[in-house]
Order: sequence, then C-alpha cells, then structure tokens
Amino acid sequence: MEAVITFIALFAMVFGLGYIYYTTRNRERMALIEKGADASLFNTGKEGGKTFINWNKFTLKIGMLAIGIALGIIAGSVFANNSIMDEDTSYSSMIFLFGGLSLVVFYIIDRKGK
Repeated sequence: MEAVITFIALFAMVFGLGYIYYTTRNRERMALIEKGADASLFNTGKEGGKTFINWNKFTLKIGMLAIGIALGIIAGSVFANNSIMDEDTSYSSMIFLFGGLSLVVFYIIDRKGK
C-alpha cells in the first residue's frame, strides 16, 4: 500500500511541475507578445538552421559518463573486497570519482576538437 501511495505522489509531483512549467512559459510568452517582442525569440530549437544540441557530442558525453560509472563500480568492488575501504564509502566515492574524471576527459577532448 505504501508503494502505491509513493508512485501516486511521484506522478502527481511530476505532473504538477510540468503543468507549472508550461503555464508559466505560456504566460511569459504572451506577455512578451503583448509588449511587441519579436516572435523569433521562441525558436529555441534552431537558430540559422543549426541546432543548439550537438547530438554527437551529447552521446559521447553520456557514453563516457556510463563508462566512468562502470569503472567506478568495478574499482569500488575491488576496494571493498580487499578491505581497503568501507563498502559503502568505496562504491559511492569511486562512482563519483570515475564519473567526474570521465566528464573532465570529455571536456579535454571537446576543447581539442575546437
């Protein structure tokens, strides 16, 4: 019974946040239009035919993050099994460490590409 209440509360929270986001966005846009702002402000997906999101870089970043998390789990397991660190500490710290390192490596790769 508690799980059902939890899922209903989660669904209600997600729905409420989405509703508030879209109604607020609509009110802001209507206020800008009433003041005579240019409607091209609302073209958030494309500007000059180019998309804001480079999907190749995004997938590389997510892939590197997933690999970093996997390496963190493996390193945490090695540290926990060899009694180098406490089990809870080893898993969480290694996941964050390797995940963060993978994002730093992505940043370095991305900067060299420019």
